[in-house]
Amino acid sequence: MSENDDFSLRETCPNIGGGRSNSGGEMVTSSSFDLVERMTFLYIRILRAQALPSNESFIEITIGNYKGRTKQSTNPNASPEFHEVFAFNKDRLQGNVLEVAVKANEEETIGKCKFEVAEIPTRVPPDSPLAPQWYRLEDGNGNRFGGEVMLSVWMGTQADEVFPEAWHSDSVTVNGENAVIARSKVYLSPRLWYLRVNVIEAQDLVPLQGNRTNPEVFVKGSLGNIAVRSNVSQTRTLSPVWNEDLMLVAVEPFEDSLILSLVDKVGQREEVLGKCEINLSQVERRVLPGPVPALWYNLERTGEEGGGGVFAGRIHLRVSLDGGYHVLDETIQYSSDYRASAKTLWTQAIGVLELGVISASGLMPMKSRDGRGTTDAYCVAKYGRKWVRTRTIVDTFSPKWNEQYTWEVYDPCTVITVAVFDNVNMMLVPENNNGRRSGPVDSRIGKIRIRLSTLETDRIYTHSYPLIVLKPDGVKKMGEIQLAVRFSSTSTIDMLQKYSEPLLPKMHYLMPLSLRQLEGLRYQANLILCMKLGRTEPPLGRDVIEYMLDFGHNSWSIRRGRANFARLVGFFSAFCDSWTWFDSVCKWKSPVTTILAHFIFLFIVFLPKHCVTSLLLYCFVIGFYRYRLRPRHPPHMDIKLSQADSASHDDLDEEFDGVPTTKSGDLLKSRYDRLRDIARRMMMVLGDLATQGERVKNLLSWRDPRATFLFSTFCLAACGVIFLVSMKLLMTLLAFYVMRHPRLRVFDIPSIPQNFFRRLPSRADSML
Repeated sequence: MSENDDFSLRETCPNIGGGRSNSGGEMVTSSSFDLVERMTFLYIRILRAQALPSNESFIEITIGNYKGRTKQSTNPNASPEFHEVFAFNKDRLQGNVLEVAVKANEEETIGKCKFEVAEIPTRVPPDSPLAPQWYRLEDGNGNRFGGEVMLSVWMGTQADEVFPEAWHSDSVTVNGENAVIARSKVYLSPRLWYLRVNVIEAQDLVPLQGNRTNPEVFVKGSLGNIAVRSNVSQTRTLSPVWNEDLMLVAVEPFEDSLILSLVDKVGQREEVLGKCEINLSQVERRVLPGPVPALWYNLERTGEEGGGGVFAGRIHLRVSLDGGYHVLDETIQYSSDYRASAKTLWTQAIGVLELGVISASGLMPMKSRDGRGTTDAYCVAKYGRKWVRTRTIVDTFSPKWNEQYTWEVYDPCTVITVAVFDNVNMMLVPENNNGRRSGPVDSRIGKIRIRLSTLETDRIYTHSYPLIVLKPDGVKKMGEIQLAVRFSSTSTIDMLQKYSEPLLPKMHYLMPLSLRQLEGLRYQANLILCMKLGRTEPPLGRDVIEYMLDFGHNSWSIRRGRANFARLVGFFSAFCDSWTWFDSVCKWKSPVTTILAHFIFLFIVFLPKHCVTSLLLYCFVIGFYRYRLRPRHPPHMDIKLSQADSASHDDLDEEFDGVPTTKSGDLLKSRYDRLRDIARRMMMVLGDLATQGERVKNLLSWRDPRATFLFSTFCLAACGVIFLVSMKLLMTLLAFYVMRHPRLRVFDIPSIPQNFFRRLPSRADSML
């Protein structure tokens, strides 16, 4: 970590907003894109050509040093179709003439036409698209030969509807098929449901080995590329019983089939006794806990000669698609959505979230091209089921996207995640069926999270967020990203009501899932998202999805453990400070404070009904007093809170070590010894807590007869005193005794109750 790195959040003042004047005095046209800086592009849409002398051709657009070209047309006739759009940034135009040339190959030009940039019309949405026209082509001598090209050309902004599909001049190194992976795109995650398979029992099983009477049978369920298995039945017979739930994640529209296999474990070998296939479209769907009918399904296995299925027994199941759950694909702390899978349980949206991805600055070089460092950056944002990806800006450390996106908000206590990546796959690399590229993965530049509940409604937040990445050699600042965020509420009453509702759908509380089940289901959900989004165009790689969803966040990290312990200490520090203050009151370090404490205690004892009212009024006053001191900026990644700035090299090396470990020898031994030392201290703390609890329990257990006798006698005497003397007087005398003047006390000597409690026995004496 460099000493010059600034990891703080900075407020910025970008030139955004409809109807504002820019620095040059020009009025910015009002549009829905009011969270980004207005960018003007020269658009040209190429549709088709006709009457060309060559059957194979392509079109090249040139303005200054910028060149863009369409795909090669292989139309057998002389009227090729193109249907492509090109966008040139007006601020970077290097010429005054736009040239459109139809070429048969790189050397041979069929014909061309030219446009003066100053004469090109301007179009601002919601104006209708400009109608394309036929333009005659001229050969190299300026003669018209009958060939024509249909196109339209205009000046527009990033609000234009063709902006996402256009080839951009800031992606000049991307041409042809590779232009697809540089475009901006919006993705929708598939709707996921939990599939519950309650395996009850099986009967009439036919073992492969006729003399096998005590089989070890378990059930294996497969759905697509996901497989789960039950425990081995405890009834070692041919009619095994389980009463166990198998949980899987299913994808709408439920085109896959569930395949259940009964497997007999014979030593190290597994033998399939039979299979059954269940079509998910025929499975009952429920949104609330309710009875699911138990059905018998026949098991079949392939005949000896590979013929039709042979009866192999039957299995008793309850199968249901539970739409009352929310399928957790993110960690619950950073979740962007808590809605149930079933759409019938969704409530109306309470607001709108708008995100303007303006620019980035100071990015680090992520790869080498032509012997120099470079970065091809793009941004990905996720909220709810909607993912967005900006276009890739090629070969710059200060990319400007100026793209704006919108989400519907159903719960204010959610988080939007924004990350920046380097597109290392500009040379298109195909992905396999699992959504994983066979080539290098996109490099992570940084990630930020913004919790919507920390934002004021209808206020635009414009900040520059540091992009921080933790690597084995330490924490690094990879640059900054400039965002504009606005959270608008459609109904304040509905939004405030959300704070009184359960965080998750009701089914999570009526039929709760175990922590182990939730972890397994989250892994399945991540795998499905990687497969589905990896088959889009352009694809979202598995590395991108796992980074956005914090997959593997719960791996062992001594750095994160120290940070969480420091957070816990910070919480209890308020109680420690209160005890320290009360101790100073008892020791009369400030006589005025101590006398005031006496009067406050008398007020509490003799006017108890006003005590709660005063406390609530105090909280009200403090709350409104601190309103002017409220945080003005959204939270961001804090390296000091994460203890990333103080983590040693060995700690980070251990954190990035996978499972199973790749280390060996003395390094692994030293880490194991350190882990044992941490566990030893935790064991001592747990032992001390258990000892204190057992001492309280032994007050009346007669384990120590004399101690129990003394405590019982004290209780009897205290009962008589309380019966005869006013409780207010007793409380006053007790408080005045505790806060007595130093001349009436002996310091550094434990009190009688402390001495008595420490002498009580515990079960620690019986520990080996």
